[in-house]
Amino acid sequence: MSENNKSVKNFVEGVFTAEDNSAAKLQDEQRSKYSSLAIKMFHTNVLTPKEMFLPAIAEFATKVLGGVNVYRTLYFVNVLKIDMVYVTVILSLISIYDMLNNPLMGAIYDKTRTRWGKARPYIIFGAIPYFASTFMLYSGALFLGERSGDDPAKIVFVFTMLFIQETFSTIYNIPRGNLLSLQTANPQDRINVGLLNTYIGEIGSQAVYTIFPPIMELNNKGYINFPMSSLFCILAAIACSLGSVGNIAMAIGCNERIALQPKPAPITKTMFYVLKNKYALRNFIAGFATSWWSSGGYSWDVVTQQEIFGGSINSFIAYLPYNTIDMPSAALIPKFKKIFKNNNRNALIALRLWDMVAAAGMLLFGLPLVEKKWAMIGVYALFHGLEAINNGPANVFESEVGREISDYTEYMTGERPDGTINILTDLVSKITQPLNAIFTVFLFKWSGYDATIPMLPWSQGSKTIYQKVWFLFVGIGLFPKFLHIIPYFFYDLVGEKREQMYVALNERRALLAKEQTVNEEIVEMMQSLEETVEVDK
Repeated sequence: MSENNKSVKNFVEGVFTAEDNSAAKLQDEQRSKYSSLAIKMFHTNVLTPKEMFLPAIAEFATKVLGGVNVYRTLYFVNVLKIDMVYVTVILSLISIYDMLNNPLMGAIYDKTRTRWGKARPYIIFGAIPYFASTFMLYSGALFLGERSGDDPAKIVFVFTMLFIQETFSTIYNIPRGNLLSLQTANPQDRINVGLLNTYIGEIGSQAVYTIFPPIMELNNKGYINFPMSSLFCILAAIACSLGSVGNIAMAIGCNERIALQPKPAPITKTMFYVLKNKYALRNFIAGFATSWWSSGGYSWDVVTQQEIFGGSINSFIAYLPYNTIDMPSAALIPKFKKIFKNNNRNALIALRLWDMVAAAGMLLFGLPLVEKKWAMIGVYALFHGLEAINNGPANVFESEVGREISDYTEYMTGERPDGTINILTDLVSKITQPLNAIFTVFLFKWSGYDATIPMLPWSQGSKTIYQKVWFLFVGIGLFPKFLHIIPYFFYDLVGEKREQMYVALNERRALLAKEQTVNEEIVEMMQSLEETVEVDK
């Protein structure tokens, strides 16, 4: 065989075959002595009450900022007065930078091994710069003054702040998003934390939605004169202060207990691990197929609330069923688990199809009634309320399936390349970013919506424009939602297969924990579980 053929063969085997030290290839005699301990790891809750609630506090702060970010484009266009074309170009450039930034941080994160863990150091030292740059971004209108929308200083400021924000967002968010998977191997632990995160976080985002639209409406109607620049600054100050403190407290107070491969594989190898995870690969293909899709890049929810529903009080009525049902829907999680017999895949498919049917109903009933304010409020209240019934269960099942897919990579490869594995997916998906930018500008112009007109009931004066706004608000997301759900029909990591994977994975983790003492929390957990295994015997 020629040298070239040998090189190709070695490359193909390296990319498409499991690693020799993975749980999938580990010899039975190597791991059998840890079987009882592995089963115990899978079925034993290990998180303390503090570790359950600290992530929720951090999530609350993050969701407050997320609520502010919902109005980011509105801030750029209506407060800073930057033309939508400039905004799109800036966001596209930041996206290109993100394509370079994410792989670098992903590679660094995956190679990190410290006595304090893998994720915690980055959260501690990355949160403050991230939230500080975000605060500066949203306070910029206070000192930029009345400069024109095409003023270079204004455009450079926005680009610079987004550049810094994106840099530290990557440093801070990749580890933060994977912290829970490093804390516990117990599904119930992860579901409980996910549930708390969802609902305490929801309180944060809803607080912003409760404050922002009414103030904007009162301003537009001339009842008050509260500058929107000040409102953005105040909300950002609250969110960023809570975010810095909450995330640092979470990183300090939450222990990492999952033993990892002490010497990670080379980046050139781990970046292809998505090819060894058929579940992640299918999701990537679905994501790539819709990565160019856009809703037009504007705050169509705010336009709907202020101009179609008729203001904040009417919008409160429209959202009331959802807001009333949303948090109590958590009580339905055990019911759905029983209905679907603990099959996260089937539950996720059914509940996401439920959401799609509700969104389709909202679109079809709303389009012909767009001129009838109270009919639109009723349509939205009904169908959005139906979405809320499954909101808690759907979010929990989706999060756990996502963690299972990441765990499968570790099972197949012996590695946990949560950052590096995104290099291939990011590089390919970014190819469509220019198309996404073009589509965003096209949709905004297609809508016919004039962002220079104050947001007041029916201020655009056109049924056609508001039908397009309604479509961009509730209907345009149906296409990507449909494609994203298709891979789960082929997801077979359920039942006995799922449990066998976790037993094998935890056997290997136990073996690694015995071979290394990098993390004191891992040692303590292993000792505690071994004692309970002995007692059970």
